[in-house]
Amino acid sequence: MSEKRILVVDDEPFIRRSLEFILKKNGFAVHSAANGKEAIDLLKNENEAKPALIFLDVMMPKMNGFEVVKMVKNDPNLRDITIILLTAKGQDVDRQRGFELGADDFMIKPFSPSKLLEVVDLFFAEKA
Repeated sequence: MSEKRILVVDDEPFIRRSLEFILKKNGFAVHSAANGKEAIDLLKNENEAKPALIFLDVMMPKMNGFEVVKMVKNDPNLRDITIILLTAKGQDVDRQRGFELGADDFMIKPFSPSKLLEVVDLFFAEKA
C-alpha cells in the first residue's frame, strides 16, 4: 500500500476531476473511478498499488458506495484501507449504515478544498 495513494470514486465527473486535481496538486498519487464496479475492479487489480485512503460517493450507478464498503471491508487484502464516504444527504440513517458496514468517516458534499486537504493531511499524519 502506497503511503500517499488515494482513490476517488464518484459518478459525477466534475466532482471526481475536482478532487483529483486538488489532491494531485498537493502531492498525492490519485486514481479515480466513475462507479463502484470500476472501483472494485481497480482495487482487485494485482498490478495496481493499493490506496491508503478512498473517498467514496454513496449514491452511484452499477454499485453504490455501501456495497463497495461491504466488499472492501470483507476482503482480507483490502480491509485495512480507510474509507471516507461522500454524501449530499448527510442523514443519520446513511451514516449509521455506513459505519455498520465499516466506513471510517463521512464528509457531506459540498465541501471546500481546504476541508478536503485538512481531512487528508490529518489521515496521513495519523498514519505516520
